[in-house]
Amino acid sequence: MKYDMKLWLESLKGSHAKKPLPILSFPCVSLLGVSVRELISDSNLQAAGMKLIAERTDAAATVSFMDLSVEAECFGAAVVVSDDEVPTVKGRMINNANEADALEVPSVDSGRAPIYIDAIKKATELIGDRPVLAGMIGPFSLAARLLDVSEIMMDCYDDPDMVHTVLEKVTSFLCEYAKAYKAAGADGIVLAEPVAGLLSPMLEEEFSSPYVKQIVEAVQSEDFAVIYHNCGDNVPKMLDSILTTGAAAYHFGNAVDMERDIIAHVPSDVLVMGNIDPAGVLRLGTPEKVKEETLALLEKCSKYENFLLSSGCDIPPMTPWENIDAFFAASEEYYEK
Repeated sequence: MKYDMKLWLESLKGSHAKKPLPILSFPCVSLLGVSVRELISDSNLQAAGMKLIAERTDAAATVSFMDLSVEAECFGAAVVVSDDEVPTVKGRMINNANEADALEVPSVDSGRAPIYIDAIKKATELIGDRPVLAGMIGPFSLAARLLDVSEIMMDCYDDPDMVHTVLEKVTSFLCEYAKAYKAAGADGIVLAEPVAGLLSPMLEEEFSSPYVKQIVEAVQSEDFAVIYHNCGDNVPKMLDSILTTGAAAYHFGNAVDMERDIIAHVPSDVLVMGNIDPAGVLRLGTPEKVKEETLALLEKCSKYENFLLSSGCDIPPMTPWENIDAFFAASEEYYEK
C-alpha cells in the first residue's frame, strides 16, 4: 500500500493520541533468534524481523535497519561485523586528493546494498497497516567513513576541495540509493547524518546541508518522505541550516533538550521527533526507568502539535524487549489520560 506521505505527516501532527516512531529494527534479532551477522546478510530475515516488530508494537511506521556501514562498503571500505553489534567501518580509505579524484562511484547493485533494497521490497509486501521507511546514511557521515571521522574534521580546514570532491561522489551514490528504495516500494527514508553534528555551524552549512538538500530534491515527493536524523550535540547551533534541507520531518538525538533546543526554534508546521536515550535508557535502563523518562518527555513536549515521541537514535540490537514494551506502554498510558 502506497501512502500519501504529506497527508500522513499532517495526520501525525493533528492526532490527539500520537503513536511513537522510534528507530527500532535491530532488536528483532532476539525475536527471530538470529545474530546480527546473519540478519545483515539475508533480506528474508530483515523483512521478517520488520514484520515481527510491526506485529509487536503500535509504532506509527516501520523503520528498516540503520546499518551505516552498507554504503561505505559499497565504496570499498573495510567493515567489521559481529554477532551482537551493528557493523562498523574500519580504517581510512581515502588519504589524499589524488585518491579522492580516483574514487569511483559504485552501483547500487554493489556490496550489501541489494540485500537491504530487497528487504524493503519484501517488507512492504508483508506490512500494509503503516508506512515502511528505509534507513540510510547522510552524505557527510558517509564521507567521514571514507576519510576517517577524526581526519575529515581537519580536512575541512586543510583540504576542503578534497572533502567536496568526496561529498559530490557520495551524494551522487546516495541519490541513486534513495531512488532504489523508492522504486522498491519504500514510503520514505530516515537519512542519518550524525557526524555533521560534530561540525561547527559554519562548516555544517558548507559540508552537509547543501548535499542533504540534493538528496531531498532528488527523491522527496507526495508519496515519499525524507526524515532527517542528526544526534550530534551541536545541532541547536546549526538548526537553521538543517531546516534549509527541506526534509519532510526531522529527528534529533538525546544530546539536546527537545523542548528548549529544538521545538522552541522550529516552525510549528515542521514535525520533529525524538529523543529517549537509546543506550543509557532503552538498552541499559530498567522498564521503570524507561517509563519515567518517556512520561517526563511527553509531559514537556506533547503540548506541541509538531512533536512526535521517538528514540534519540537507532535502538541497539541487544536492547531488552521489556524496555521497548515499557516505552510503548508509557506512551499509550500518557495519551489515554
